[in-house]
Amino acid sequence: METTSRVGAQAPTAEGGQQLPSARRTVDGYLQAPFPWYGLDEAFTGPRWLMQVGTAADGAVEHGSIGHGDEPSVRVETGVVGEPREKFAVVVTVAAQPSRRSADGTGLLEATSVSSAAWLAGVGLLSFTWPGQMDHSLRDDWLDQQTETAWALADDLDGPEWSKLSLPVDGVAASFYYRESEFGWVLAGTTDAGVHLGAYGRGMSAYGLGFAVVKDVSAYA
Repeated sequence: METTSRVGAQAPTAEGGQQLPSARRTVDGYLQAPFPWYGLDEAFTGPRWLMQVGTAADGAVEHGSIGHGDEPSVRVETGVVGEPREKFAVVVTVAAQPSRRSADGTGLLEATSVSSAAWLAGVGLLSFTWPGQMDHSLRDDWLDQQTETAWALADDLDGPEWSKLSLPVDGVAASFYYRESEFGWVLAGTTDAGVHLGAYGRGMSAYGLGFAVVKDVSAYA
């Protein structure tokens, strides 16, 4: 997918509870999407927060992420036994799109698929984890390598790295591709609502999760 990302942190609040302009800009991206957003269903009662949307060259929103649980802040995977780690799950919603011409007519945009959701989820997990023993100067090379690996895995969903997992989507059982790594877990599937779903997390088991349409995305800001 030829998209650009617009990153938004959890909405800052001014004194008196009024949202700051940056928070409004963040939620605006979600509100402009022509497709429904998904998050964990009502069984999850913890914090929820907006993360980022991805847009096409013409500014159309194509995908985005909503976080659940602890907002990750420490990006170093130390591997120290017993050290506190954030418990979070992020749901990625990807508009189901056929192969199509770009808005300016100069190129062809790739179709989106379950593999698109799997790749975005895999790269998302990498953004919150990297080996603590690695020198900072080597991180870019490591991230490039791992991103390429995430793409290769997403392009081979029927390969040995993936297993099948059945989870509810809007109350109906749906099949997902699922894999675990030393960094956390990743899953991907599709819905009947015109979107593909990806998800990744750490510290929260994927086996007990369920997904549902977000009724009011602005409430998460």
